[in-house]
Parts: sequence; C-alpha cells; structure tokens
Amino acid sequence: MITKLSIIIPAYNEAKTIHLILNKLKEVKLVNNITKEIIIVNDCSKDQTEEVLLNYISDNKDLAITYYKHEVNQGKGAALHTGISKATGEYLIIQDADLEYDPQEYNDLLKPIISGFADVVFGSRFMGSNPHRILFFWHTMGNKFLTFLSNMCTNLNLTDMETCYKLFRTDIIQGIQLKEKRFGFEPEVTAKIARIPKIRIYEIGISYYGRTYDEGKKIGWKDGFRAIYSIVKYGLFNM
Repeated sequence: MITKLSIIIPAYNEAKTIHLILNKLKEVKLVNNITKEIIIVNDCSKDQTEEVLLNYISDNKDLAITYYKHEVNQGKGAALHTGISKATGEYLIIQDADLEYDPQEYNDLLKPIISGFADVVFGSRFMGSNPHRILFFWHTMGNKFLTFLSNMCTNLNLTDMETCYKLFRTDIIQGIQLKEKRFGFEPEVTAKIARIPKIRIYEIGISYYGRTYDEGKKIGWKDGFRAIYSIVKYGLFNM
C-alpha cells in the first residue's frame, strides 16, 4: 500500500523553470489520495535558483516542500543521493527541475505499483504514443546505445535506461550504496537494482518535451563516456 510519494528534484541553475515545474506538481492529483512530499536539493547553483525556491516555498505553504542545499557543487547524482536519503514516502520518484517531463503522468507510473505488480517503474521516452519532441538524431542514438549496452550487462530488456522518470520502492533504493555523483547515476542504479533477487521492474511509455542546449540542456559527450564506464563497472562487476 502507498500513502505518500516522495518526489526528488535535483536542481542546478534552474531559476528560469523551477517555479514552473513546482506549479505542475501542485496541480497533480495522485490516485487513491496519495500525498506528495517534494524534496528539492540545490546543488550549489550559481544563478538565482535558491532565491526563487525560497520565495516559492514562502508563497505556497500548502505544498509540502523540503529544501536542501549543497555548499559545493557535487553533481546531479550527489543531489539525488541527498534527496533519496531524506525521503519518507513508501515510494519515491525522480523529477528533473526543467520542463522535459510531465508530472501528470505520475499516475501512469503508479499503476503497476498500486496493482501490486512492481517494485520499480521506469518511464520510457521510446514507448507508446505520447508526445515526443523531435530533437537530435545522435543524442537519441546515444541513448539507445547506452540502453543496449546496459541491457547486455544487466540482462534486462529496458528501452530507456537513461530516463529521468524512475519510480522506486523507497526502502529498496535507500538500501543500495550509490557512488556515482554525476551522470553515471542512471547506469549505476539500473545495474544495482537489476542485481536484487526477485526485483520486479516495469516500464511505462511517457511523454518527452526535450530541451536544446540553447534552452539549458546540460548533458554532453563526456557524460556519455562516463555512462559507458559506469555500465561496465557496475554491470559486469559487483562494485
């Protein structure tokens, strides 16, 4: 049974969009009267992210938001480690601070959880008929290659390992020792989740409103090489 969903938001230089995603979260009505716990981790942003957040929290006291800040920039993975450790809901989901993913689809991700079938649900940008912004060919091919390589190492058949939307049973994810502090988080957590005996992993098609680099997308080719390293390190070796 699930009564509370923890929503983990890592934020770095998202002053322009963070209030917009929080507005979307405020509008979301979860099925079965599940309550929302929003945990924001500011990874030492250099813009006005903190000011925007503190003003928003002050103006929206009806929304359960807990705010944490790293005094030194450590990376998205490190921000997720902090947020995951603070979660008190039975399940938690990762939400980027930009507008690439639609929180209205939380209920779709929750369906196999509520039905008692799943412990973990991945939201796939490459499944289903939901809207997908057309962007970069090689970025898409890179994502598919990383997912293919990850599947080879984990014996899973995911279509989108690199997706932001990952919904976990909180006690399971809090029981895993996570090491990757930057964009190696996705392959590491996938490999370590896959290794858990009798884990039940599902995948649901989701929308994707991707950003261009001019619009603030942060992932580059160096992150791709780190992802490959992490897939091999955590997928083939029990580290």
